[in-house]
Amino acid sequence: MATTNSPAIEFHNVSRLFGDVKAVDHVSLTIDDGEFFTLLGPSGSGKTTCLRMIAGFEQPSAGQIKLYGQDVTNLPPYERDVNTVFQDYALFPHMTVGENIAYGLMIKKVPKAERERRTAEMLELVRLPGLQNRKPSQLSGGQQQRIALARALINRPRVLLLDEPLGALDLKLRQQMQVELKGIQHEVGITFIFVTHDQEEALTMSDRIAVFNQGKIEQVGSPAALYEHPATRFVATFVGVSNVMEGETAVSLTGSPQTFSVRPEKIRLVAVETAVSPTQCTTTGRVEEVVYLGMNTRYLVRLDNGSEIAVVAQNLDTTSMDVLSARGKQVRLVWPREFNRPLAEK
Repeated sequence: MATTNSPAIEFHNVSRLFGDVKAVDHVSLTIDDGEFFTLLGPSGSGKTTCLRMIAGFEQPSAGQIKLYGQDVTNLPPYERDVNTVFQDYALFPHMTVGENIAYGLMIKKVPKAERERRTAEMLELVRLPGLQNRKPSQLSGGQQQRIALARALINRPRVLLLDEPLGALDLKLRQQMQVELKGIQHEVGITFIFVTHDQEEALTMSDRIAVFNQGKIEQVGSPAALYEHPATRFVATFVGVSNVMEGETAVSLTGSPQTFSVRPEKIRLVAVETAVSPTQCTTTGRVEEVVYLGMNTRYLVRLDNGSEIAVVAQNLDTTSMDVLSARGKQVRLVWPREFNRPLAEK
């Protein structure tokens, strides 16, 4: 029997095989009630298959899935208290906006007055009041996505599943929707489970993130924990950009062959002759490439031993001409040792 203090979702050693392919490989995971939880990873990493197993669209080959303490491993989708929002919206083009939102209530034979009242509430929630008589074709992509969200929320599910719902939007609208989606989640207070391959999206909205790779979870943590303390090479390079130091380069910097990562924005470029404290890591090299990005500039430095390091610096007092003049110059790279993050190989 489910209890009120149970986690929203529990995966216990869950696997999903498609023939000989392990789409999900012995995944165990706990998602708390009320969390905005993101499954992040590249295509084919297993994140969408996990979402589909929560929804009941896929059955695990092994393991157990619980929803608020109840074993739902073999329950059909309509017996699970979840709803799903898809990337393609899946709105009915022949219905009005109001009819689309109220469709689930109509199936449940909720009286018309109640349907209309709750539809109006949902339109207020997604900040589209008064649009109930329009057709989906009369709405922008962002508006259609909000209507799909309203349709999923009107049934008051305990868990809302979102399968790359912002993927079809342009960059500016996607960034706006990230903020609004997080605000809506705070307002309704239910568990959101979000699937994306976009690291910025995950970092912007999530309370916690599970990073998937080849059917397994590499690391689970808050956005700050994953970014500042990546546990593996994959997490360090997939969540943002990171320099991975290994072998001779690691030894020359720290005296140890232990592989570690350091983020590009932690590194400073200074004159070669600059004195450096023992608490700092330092090395020298030549600037091979300069990419001016407006707020920031990205430098690619070829070290004396042949390896490369990326450096990102804010353009606080420099112009594009200033930063581009650094190409070809010998420089010293300096950063505090405390920013070195040891990496485990998985």
